[in-house]
Amino acid sequence: MGRSAGLPRGLADRFRAVDGRWPDDTGCPVLHVDMDAFYASVEIRERPELREVPVVVGGVGHRGVVCSANYLARTFGVRSAMPTAHARRLAPHAVFLPPSFGLYQEISRGVMEIFRDISPLVEPLSLDEAFVDVSGSLRRLRTTPAAIGAQIRARVEAEHGITCSVGVGPTKFLAKLASGMCKPDGMMVVPRAEVTAFLHPLPVSALWGVGKRTAEQLERIGLDTVADIAATPLPRLRRVLGVAQAEHLHALSRGRDDRRVEPESREKSVGAEETFETDHHDRGVLRRELLRLSERSAGTLRARGLRGRTVSIKVRFADFTTITRSRTLPVATDVTREVFGTACTLLDEHVPPGAVRLIGVRVEQLVAGDDTGEQLMFDAPERGWREAEQAADQARSKFGSAAVRPASLLSAAPERSGEPAPRPDHP
Repeated sequence: MGRSAGLPRGLADRFRAVDGRWPDDTGCPVLHVDMDAFYASVEIRERPELREVPVVVGGVGHRGVVCSANYLARTFGVRSAMPTAHARRLAPHAVFLPPSFGLYQEISRGVMEIFRDISPLVEPLSLDEAFVDVSGSLRRLRTTPAAIGAQIRARVEAEHGITCSVGVGPTKFLAKLASGMCKPDGMMVVPRAEVTAFLHPLPVSALWGVGKRTAEQLERIGLDTVADIAATPLPRLRRVLGVAQAEHLHALSRGRDDRRVEPESREKSVGAEETFETDHHDRGVLRRELLRLSERSAGTLRARGLRGRTVSIKVRFADFTTITRSRTLPVATDVTREVFGTACTLLDEHVPPGAVRLIGVRVEQLVAGDDTGEQLMFDAPERGWREAEQAADQARSKFGSAAVRPASLLSAAPERSGEPAPRPDHP
């Protein structure tokens, strides 16, 4: 979908975000977020001593294939899908590691959760990239698409220790092309009013669907750039490429792409997590943060008309060791008190002492709120905790998130690496 990795550098540098400034992002609701050298970056995060050396992840046997290479290894010509034996000849001094797929999946889930904190319209393409449509989030968050892109980049690095690149544009094609052109660890914005200025200088290989063979066909008839495709009459393109491909490339060359961001149809979980600015040993601090996160998660459940049966916590220690523990309740819930009580039990019974960098709460096995009943207790008051929390939800929606809070959260919160705006919460 637009091959930006091999494009000449510098063609679109004026569209990059630099020092917190970026081009006009009005009318650019689509973000494409792509982790930088994902597998290699995760391995380096686990082994910081490898940060300044070439790292290649893939099959290490005689017939292995490269899955990922960090950018230092790429300077020696190492690329994904290359035979590992060839990569060893190009970079014999590189560190070659087998993939840790379980770890990649865990981090991918956490990254996708960050996207879903911002917008429900998230379309994962793989473990390490996704489209995010933020059009419905702009008013709620009182921000702009590129500011959301900057927030995503900061949170991914703070919470997971890796970097990502973000493309912002009016369409999926332009956003994906932009994210590839600002790698690594960058952001690029394609203003709606400057789509042709961005696209037209690029070689035809930038267009989604133009592989080596098609590029050769186009070059034979003198079509070298996207501008050449846009200026060519459709009948001529049809004779060379066929009707479907000609019309597809002609539309892309003019910035037209009607595809919507298609989120997964069913939500699997709701949760929230925070990374502390400084690591914490104090269990009292951790319990207060669990309460804050339980309140946020349960509030999201109530807002979406959902309840969940399984409560899990996630704890990442100072050395990036991460554990998750869960418990399934007899009846699905959307009550903060119940989520928090279960989370505290998991913390007390299953998490060893140590300095904690990140803590999170998640509610899973979701059902619609009217698909399950409340558990009845002999000593339950006529109006229970759910009614009180629903009343608090209404007050917060009118007067702001700080209008009604548990008393234990009135004290100063621990410093975090990046407090997101109030928000609801994959693969």
